Amino acid sequence: MLNRMLFACGLLAVAAAPAAAADIPRTPSGRPDLSGTYDIATLTPLQRPEKFGDKLTLSDEEAAEIARNEAEYMARRNAATDPDRKAPPKGGDGSPGAAGNVGGYNSFWIDRGSGAFRIDGKWRTSIITDPGNGRRPELTPAAKQRAAARAKRSRKNMGVAWWIKEGIEPGPYDDPELRPLAERCLLGFGSTGGPPMLPVLYNNLKRIVQTEEHVMILVEMVHDARIIRMNSEHAPPDVRSWLGDSVGRWEGDTLVVDTTNFTDRPALSGASRNLHVVERFKRVDEDTLLYSFTVEDPTVWTAPWSGEYVWPSTETRVYEYACHEANYSFGGILRGARILEADLLGKSDDD
Repeated sequence: MLNRMLFACGLLAVAAAPAAAADIPRTPSGRPDLSGTYDIATLTPLQRPEKFGDKLTLSDEEAAEIARNEAEYMARRNAATDPDRKAPPKGGDGSPGAAGNVGGYNSFWIDRGSGAFRIDGKWRTSIITDPGNGRRPELTPAAKQRAAARAKRSRKNMGVAWWIKEGIEPGPYDDPELRPLAERCLLGFGSTGGPPMLPVLYNNLKRIVQTEEHVMILVEMVHDARIIRMNSEHAPPDVRSWLGDSVGRWEGDTLVVDTTNFTDRPALSGASRNLHVVERFKRVDEDTLLYSFTVEDPTVWTAPWSGEYVWPSTETRVYEYACHEANYSFGGILRGARILEADLLGKSDDD
């Protein structure tokens, strides 16, 4: 990751211009060769900021401002996480100040890119392209209810056992299996493993290994490896997995991947077991893939939604991400909750 950050300077100016078919690498059978490692980090957000409305592209000045804002944010974050800084003042309720998060990363650990991406020479305002406002469609009424229920079980850590005060049972820390899948090292957060495969805060490398019968995508974050079976049928409906069941086919020079059979908790936030994702991988030149996707889940969103962005190649290698093996903090999360509960209920260690 350090190597990537040392080389990542200025704006990410990847132009996904169409290339002549003869200019792209091909396998012995004549198919486009997608094999390689890609760094998908970008400051272009998934959803378009509302201030841009239906505006798909940015000016050079607007793109430069995004890069400048990121550099300034990283400088502030470094200052907030400096171990030699004075302790920040506490809030009026006794909570730590803004820089007091014990789990905060400085910029060394963050690698979300240094600029926006562009396609056909145009900087993009969002990864989502459909709907036209660049934002996910409205949730269904049932999905809104589920989202509200999830929100009730999540609070900012203020050092108080709020779940006891609010009578939430079971509490969010009563069972390790109630914790989020990313926290349990089962899936990478932010749908980085997908599908759809989206950029996140750090560890944005993807490695593709391609054969005639399979395509494997190794995901840096957590340890996921997607296995795409070519020209196959989907598994029976009762066979489900975290990343779904992916089947690929070629449409000309584009690899189309159809994924169904998800579990009840896919990596894509808010989605359900009814999630259906169609992805397209197209090599546009020797160093770039164009990745596009369409998401459909009628039990969650009132309409399908789609997006696209570029995957630039990199010489950086994907190293092991030993998440669960080193997740000693997980026990601390649960033990800390017991301490907060004892504090609230006035119990001592002898009780």
